[in-house]
Amino acid sequence: MTAPLPDWVIPPPEGFSADEFLRMPGLPPHTELIDGSLVFVSPQRKWHSSVVDRFRGELDAQVPAGWRADRGMALKVGVRQVPEPDVLVVREAAFLALDPDTFYVPEDVLLVIEAVSPDSEDRDRETKPAKYSRAGIPHFWRIEEADDDSAVVYTYDLDPSTRSYGPSGIHHDRFKASSPFPLDIDLKEIRRRRAR
Repeated sequence: MTAPLPDWVIPPPEGFSADEFLRMPGLPPHTELIDGSLVFVSPQRKWHSSVVDRFRGELDAQVPAGWRADRGMALKVGVRQVPEPDVLVVREAAFLALDPDTFYVPEDVLLVIEAVSPDSEDRDRETKPAKYSRAGIPHFWRIEEADDDSAVVYTYDLDPSTRSYGPSGIHHDRFKASSPFPLDIDLKEIRRRRAR
């Protein structure tokens, strides 16, 4: 027999608001609010953690002045929407700001990245990109695991007239981009320790 769920897990008929969600104490790590409902995630796999760490580090080292890369922070994109992208590129002022200190807002975000896990395929490929594009975030990248333990990166740019993403590239082996800024990452070595 399973124990009953605590009352705070069950959303009200209209769903939790983003503000209610952001004030909830003691939520499990990486809990998200999607369409007013709480979404809990499975423990991270090693591949996912390695890829997210590498991309956050590479982006933070390669972004132009005035921008920073962060990971695992909530993003308030709507009245009942607070997803948590795996990696974000945000204005440096927002990164350094003490208030708010638990989330970002879309106007401070240039790029969001999702590294796809088995338990989050539909959310990372469909649900969350739609939320990000409607919020006006200019760039979205999705990282998928390749058969050889490396990564494949799918890039998307926002079409402002439709507020939806259009594909802009698929990257195997090496990720070289000029937009939204010059970037070069070896995808075959994504899980190896970076040379010092």
